[in-house]
Amino acid sequence: MERFPLYLQLGFEHISNLAGYDHILFLVALCAVYRLAQWRDIVILVTAFTVGHSVTLALAAFGTVIIPSRIIEFLIPTTILLTALHNVLAKQPEGVAYAGTGRAGISRAGRGRHYLMALFFGFIHGMGFSNYFRALMMGDDSIVVPLLGFNLGIEVGQLLVVLVIVGVSFVFQNVLRVKHRDWNVFISGAAAGLALQLMVETRFW
Repeated sequence: MERFPLYLQLGFEHISNLAGYDHILFLVALCAVYRLAQWRDIVILVTAFTVGHSVTLALAAFGTVIIPSRIIEFLIPTTILLTALHNVLAKQPEGVAYAGTGRAGISRAGRGRHYLMALFFGFIHGMGFSNYFRALMMGDDSIVVPLLGFNLGIEVGQLLVVLVIVGVSFVFQNVLRVKHRDWNVFISGAAAGLALQLMVETRFW
């Protein structure tokens, strides 16, 4: 257990490192359609993503599933692009109110699709985490403690990232009075543009 704090720190630094901003960009796109008042939905959404990447991180760490890093590096920005497109193109009925407010929000069916999308895309991001994790392994006889510490570090960093995203969204929509639809289109469009750039840089084809 003596290495647990070290792997906890490494996991946190990996998810919060702006040099590898693809995972952060995915979280930005994932949360773009939600308001602060929908924090319960955001918690479920992040939990679904966590379950997804935790499963594949563990499988890859134990050598059960191995996918070439070149493929994963292409698939991760693809998840960002698809999430951003879904944000803009999916129907958001104005007559649906979310709990605790009298205003419109994402529909129940839309939330369900988002949860499944976060879970499935989490599988892909978990493979990306695993490539970095395997490079960090320091010859430990047991992989369980490093894996647990690294995964928890990712979760702590991920929650802080989501908190910042939702906080910035709240300021723009409630203080600066930016319309929710405009915010969603702007953030999703920016995420899609950056995702396309990352996809081109991987030169997968």
